[in-house]
Amino acid sequence: MLVAALIQTDYPSLQLQDKVSFALQLMDDYEITQLPVVVKENFTGIIAKDDLLDADEDATLASLQHQFIDTSVKKEAFFLTALKAMVENSSSLVAVVNETKEYQGIITSQVLLEQLSKYLGNDEPGAVIVLEVERRNYSFGEISRLVETNDAYITQLNTYTEADTGLVIVSVKINKLEISDIIATFQRYDYVVRYYFGEELYANELKENYNHLMAYLNL
Repeated sequence: MLVAALIQTDYPSLQLQDKVSFALQLMDDYEITQLPVVVKENFTGIIAKDDLLDADEDATLASLQHQFIDTSVKKEAFFLTALKAMVENSSSLVAVVNETKEYQGIITSQVLLEQLSKYLGNDEPGAVIVLEVERRNYSFGEISRLVETNDAYITQLNTYTEADTGLVIVSVKINKLEISDIIATFQRYDYVVRYYFGEELYANELKENYNHLMAYLNL
């Protein structure tokens, strides 16, 4: 998914000559806390409500330009680039610009979160298994093969390196919920299963609760 597909062109914007009072009123009207500032069709920055509240209401936004958040991405970028820019700048908005930095529109954090959820396949049924693997032993091909030997397949796989341990943490989403055989296969091949979410986990919780109840009744 490219940034261009997520642009909101009807989002309100400000200009440098607008007063602080006008910007605050606009934010209140739309129930938002950040707005883009555009000058002659060029993106200038994003102003936050907290900065406006500390300023003179009669001052223009030009006097606050040093406080603008410069968060923008090109419309041809992959949508995760917009998410990265938003996180790095602690912003709830990211502006979309073209090659000459002409303002094209905005993307909100809500839109990005919705797209990220789809990208991760959260709306698709299936179990999730989280493995921890030594970097030198990580093999996508082997993980995929072990899943497929149990008549299943991977619908999503994500990895990151854990800072404290140096281990590669692998999150695998599988196209079915009953995963006891897959868990057993990973363990048989010496994979450390950190945790998992599926019908097997639910069954384990029921069994644990049952054992606690029996122990209590036997007191």
